[in-house]
Amino acid sequence: MEGEGGPVGEATVFLVDDDGDIREALDALLRSVGLRVETFASVEAFRDSGRIGAPGCLLLDVRLTGQSGLSFQADLLREGHDVPIIFMSAHADVPMAVAALKAGACEFLTKPVRPQELIDAVNHAITRDETRRQHRRDADETARAYAHLTKREREVMALIVAGHSNKVAAARLGRSEATIKVHRANVMRKMGAKTLAHLVEMAQILRAAP
Repeated sequence: MEGEGGPVGEATVFLVDDDGDIREALDALLRSVGLRVETFASVEAFRDSGRIGAPGCLLLDVRLTGQSGLSFQADLLREGHDVPIIFMSAHADVPMAVAALKAGACEFLTKPVRPQELIDAVNHAITRDETRRQHRRDADETARAYAHLTKREREVMALIVAGHSNKVAAARLGRSEATIKVHRANVMRKMGAKTLAHLVEMAQILRAAP
């Protein structure tokens, strides 16, 4: 049935194409290799499903009845959605493909789409989405841990991830080296850092967070 597919939370290919025969053929192809698929005849139908932002990727025709695929991509970017998009078109030109890819599309395929090329593109897009979501989870977890540090512990963390020794940190903060060691141990424990390198990685995640 149109719009139905895997449970919420599982990686799904959201196929938007206004040609029923193409939807049916691509749905069968993707399901044959174990992928979950939800199909829609228009961008508007996909929006109404409430599935924008769900795990997976978007397999999107360029020319659609109603809003076009390229226009929808622009809307998604403005709305802050980072869903991986694979475009398909029977009437593609180079400037169109370049514009879509520059805007962040994973792939631009020409119809009729070669089965293996499509499957490879979809698997790549899903992996990209999973990686992005894992990075976001790591960033959220790191931010929650950092929020539990005291002001002094944050100061100590900044100095040690910058490569300063306990002795230098003590001098910078006007505290004894023994006190810095206690703060440092607290930082490692609260952040869940196993090593100094791990803590440095966490600091980089925090700096990269929006």
